[in-house]
Amino acid sequence: MRCGFVLEFWRGSVLKNPLKLCDTILMNSGSKTASRIRFRATLLRPAATGKAVSWTFLTLPKEASSKLPSRGQTTVEGTLNGRPLRATLEPDGQGGHWLKVDRKMREAAGAEAGDVVTLEIAPVAEEPEPKVPADLRKALAAAAPKAREAWSDITPAARRDFIHWIVSPKRPETRVKRVETACDMLAKGKRSPCCFDRSGMYSKSLSCPDAADE
Repeated sequence: MRCGFVLEFWRGSVLKNPLKLCDTILMNSGSKTASRIRFRATLLRPAATGKAVSWTFLTLPKEASSKLPSRGQTTVEGTLNGRPLRATLEPDGQGGHWLKVDRKMREAAGAEAGDVVTLEIAPVAEEPEPKVPADLRKALAAAAPKAREAWSDITPAARRDFIHWIVSPKRPETRVKRVETACDMLAKGKRSPCCFDRSGMYSKSLSCPDAADE
């Protein structure tokens, strides 16, 4: 059912809030099947950082990125050049996303840096359980019981936000402080890191890698 049809029906009915009904229809239809997002992008090699790397990356076209449910990290599944794909898109700090394509993924797709690849993706129904960094895992083991209980009780997406907030700083001392703060927030019943900008648009803490000059 389309919203236009709902509004036409409303004109001769007793519906009191057609816009609310439209929202409900859209939400329910989106929860059942996520629309596939199709696009093409160029595989880029990251700029040299003093150590050779075998991975490449691509940036999503603005139109494709805008169809995703979050400006932050988003796990998707689909295909890359027709080969199965399941990966987490990273925020580029400008409202868009980028994808790290490791060597195994690239070789399966039969592509090299500089090639244009074809993707068809959709957000996963449930975010996967994130990998907990060793320093956070150790801190949680030594934290108050309430902190561990809260960590177990929050969603995988919320745990991922905590982890992303902890690992995003460049200064080691900031990371250490955030591990301590995260345990304290959890012990106090906080279910997400305070004021965490998961998109990087406002904090300017997240960005897409710089591409190497070809």
